[in-house]
Amino acid sequence: MDRRSTRRLTLMVDGEAFEVTERPDELGTYDFTWLSGPNPGYGFTSAVQPARALSEPELESSARDFLQQVDPTTGHIE
Repeated sequence: MDRRSTRRLTLMVDGEAFEVTERPDELGTYDFTWLSGPNPGYGFTSAVQPARALSEPELESSARDFLQQVDPTTGHIE
């Protein structure tokens, strides 16, 4: 089995920081951890079909979509 290396980066989106990790065995699946959010460890997973690597602007768009859904009072998607 050919294992790909893990792609990991930190993104700044609208003043918020996210750590983004691509799952090494699941092309097109990314785990986002909201580093600057009010709830430690909170984030989301994004996957695209057909499976393909996403560009940094596409990852930023996913984070922006997430932020638009977050309740500013709780810091969670309600």
